[in-house]
Formats: sequence, C-alpha cells, structure tokens
Amino acid sequence: MYEGHTEVTTDPADPLVSCAEDCGVRDVQDRLGDKWTVHVVVELAAGPRRFRELQRLVTGISQRMLTLTLRRLERDGLVTRTVYPTTPPQVEYELTATGHSMTHLIKQLIDWSLDHRSVIGRAREEWDAKQP
Repeated sequence: MYEGHTEVTTDPADPLVSCAEDCGVRDVQDRLGDKWTVHVVVELAAGPRRFRELQRLVTGISQRMLTLTLRRLERDGLVTRTVYPTTPPQVEYELTATGHSMTHLIKQLIDWSLDHRSVIGRAREEWDAKQP
C-alpha cells in the first residue's frame, strides 16, 4: 500500500458488498459505530441492568449520553425497557433477541482489537514519527 492509497483490495471471488448509494444499512451501521453503543451492549449481554448500574459500568458516559443511547437501542428493537411500579419507579434495560444476536459480532470485534492493538500501536508510533 502506498501513501494516499484509499481503495479496499479484496479477493474477486469474495467481494465486499458495495452500496454506492445508501442501500439501507448505513443507519444500522451508524448505530453500531457510535461511541457508546458497543459498550452498553457488552454490559447488557451479561443480563438486565438498571440505569445507574449501566452508568457505573460504562466508564466515561454521561447521564444524557446513556439516556440517548438506550433510547436509540430501544427504538431499534435491540433493548427493552421495563418499568416496575415501585416508589421511586425502578427501570431495567435488557437486550432483546435481536440485541443478543449481535453480541457474537461484537465479541469478534473485541477479540480482533485485542489481537491487533500492539501492531496498531506500533503503526501509529511509526506514522506519528514521520509527521512534521
């Protein structure tokens, strides 16, 4: 690969899906690619969680961002929200079957990240050293 190379090279026998125009997956990919979704889904994969518990487990997330992330996941059918009639009301969040079905993909991404983080770290250091 040379400097400025931006094309993805694939085996022609196993091409990537191409969506020159929006083919209906971009909005789903945007959800999975946002900053907090993967972290929230990872925590919910272990079972139902209350809001404050999620906030403690997802380091660095604000109350507002957790609220927005959970609402978006609920809207997409990946999370259910259950309100228990107590005083004060207790609310639990849980992955739906669809939400659980993507956890194996997230695990693969995490495993890949762990396997390659040192290589990526070295590449970043090399690249940074070449910059003026």
